[in-house]
Amino acid sequence: MFKTKDITIGSLLIALGIVYGDIGTSPLYVMQAILYTNSSIVTEELVLGGISLIFWTLTLQTTIKYVVLTLQADNNGEGGILALYALVKKYFKWLIVPAIIGVAAILADGILTPPISVSSAIEGLNIIMPLEENVTIMIVLTIILAIFSVQKYGTDKIGKIFGPVMFIWFSMIGLFGIIQLVQHGEILKGLNPYYAFKLMRDGNIPYILGAVFLCTTGAEALYSDLGHCGRENIYYSWIFVKIMLLLSYFGQGAYLLKRTGEKVIHSPFFLIMPSWFIIPGVIVATLATIIASQALISGSFTLISEAIKLNVFPRLSIKYPTKEKGQVYLSGVNKALLIGCVGIILIFKKSQNMQAAYGLSITITMLMTTLLLSQYIRFVKNKKILWIAVLGVFGTIELTFLYANSFKILSGGYVTLLITAALAFLMYIWEYSFKIKRRYEKFVNLNNYKNNFEALKNEEDIPLYAGNVVYLTKSQKWDQVEPKVVYSIFNNDPKKADNYWFININVTDDPYTREYEFHKIEDNRIFVIDFNLGFRVSQGVNVLLFQVIQDLINRKEIEFKYRDYMLDYGDLKGIGNFKFIIIEEVLAIENDFSAWDSFIISAQLLVKKFTVSPQKWYGIDTSVVDIEKVPILFGKTLPERNLKRIEE
Repeated sequence: MFKTKDITIGSLLIALGIVYGDIGTSPLYVMQAILYTNSSIVTEELVLGGISLIFWTLTLQTTIKYVVLTLQADNNGEGGILALYALVKKYFKWLIVPAIIGVAAILADGILTPPISVSSAIEGLNIIMPLEENVTIMIVLTIILAIFSVQKYGTDKIGKIFGPVMFIWFSMIGLFGIIQLVQHGEILKGLNPYYAFKLMRDGNIPYILGAVFLCTTGAEALYSDLGHCGRENIYYSWIFVKIMLLLSYFGQGAYLLKRTGEKVIHSPFFLIMPSWFIIPGVIVATLATIIASQALISGSFTLISEAIKLNVFPRLSIKYPTKEKGQVYLSGVNKALLIGCVGIILIFKKSQNMQAAYGLSITITMLMTTLLLSQYIRFVKNKKILWIAVLGVFGTIELTFLYANSFKILSGGYVTLLITAALAFLMYIWEYSFKIKRRYEKFVNLNNYKNNFEALKNEEDIPLYAGNVVYLTKSQKWDQVEPKVVYSIFNNDPKKADNYWFININVTDDPYTREYEFHKIEDNRIFVIDFNLGFRVSQGVNVLLFQVIQDLINRKEIEFKYRDYMLDYGDLKGIGNFKFIIIEEVLAIENDFSAWDSFIISAQLLVKKFTVSPQKWYGIDTSVVDIEKVPILFGKTLPERNLKRIEE
């Protein structure tokens, strides 16, 4: 196999299948969207200007911003907006805002990509066999339902064909593009940025720019899939992809130049094909759009699982359908995305009606990435001039495109705003509610309760609650816990045990950290374990605790008292049973939060009812879990209430 360093034909095919589905299928609808801004009437100025804008947008936004600059901002080999946020969040607290908005916009993109891409492919059939609108909708819905129905099985096996299919796709669009290009080479004048400026000067700038920006959809995937494919594989495969994309766009432009003055209602993408190839072309296009949809769906799963572990999204059930690194499945997200896609199809019906909403989500995502990237270059790379240039150049470009797309809000862009705003507000509620709690949280030192533990141990009237009692805490100091924990041990059904374990999980900015720290409050009796886990590592406490105990026994740092009635389980001899105590919070009727803070806390507790339970999230067997509810009382100090006794 051909190999240069870590680059192989297989790795390049993997990159083609994973990274480029979204941006690779944009030629299906971009030129048609540009024509639509002029009532589908072809003019030389529109074609040359549109092609020029596409070329320079792909060069500036995708090649320079993402391939050259953003791919350098890797978090231990991982990419994506949350990986980037993890690198810069310590510098400014406000950076959580672009991170949340960016995540919400990417999820909105995940809802919009399958409908627009699959619809664009199926609509190609209208050139040779006009279909009723309802028939097209039913075909698209069937394909979308099929895509989402197989998500729970993962893509370990079927994913192997993604690369070869995308190679066929790019080769096909490049071939048909070059056939038109060699016949009408005058389209190459579009390389001159003069035509782009001329079109913006004389044309309908907002609508033209809104259509052009669709050509760079999927550029975010270049960065998000950094960990799956590697930087060099993306570099090299992008050379091939960009050439094929430009051949397709310039080929469509060459075809249109021959038809100046005509009205072209069908997508030029299919019009440049011979009529006998339309059906095979639609089949290949449909397969490519399915792969593009799969990439966005899988990316949404990964993104939300990261957001959950970074505590900016409600906890949902996460499953790992295959052994492939990084592949996750969230059934709740799968259903939500499916409902969203079906709704988009039923509301807009045609791909051209979806373009306004689609372009807005892309623009918002890229603008948020630019804000985070500029701060990464500023603080991590310490390049003062470059970060100003990045923020100035790309911020200006994306604000211009955002302005252009804002004119499409009433014609479909409102969908993106509603989805993005709803998701961003959900994340704000979740993140800010914990910030409110942290503002008032207090902790007590476990060392101050050694006498209480000893008294409970010697209290003969209290039966043994469990061999090992385990609490999950949120303290930043290993020897401290929340007051509600010690109250649970000593006052709320006193929990007499042989051993007490206090576990704290700290999510690190490193994606794959797996470390633990071990401390003793009292030898062979009271232990503290601090886990440092990356935001892409499972937080299954059962498995983690078992591994730590085995390690500690092997190191002879702990030993358990063996009782005659116990069965001998080798290394775990004498360890006894475990009981996990989960303390759930409820909002007290009487508290002194501000009205807004009270609303946020109430909303967070409401959302929590629809999330996965703590015992399922931490992988704890429900038979060894006790749930205790405590009121959230903290806030400002409640005013003193004096009661007067009436004497008889």
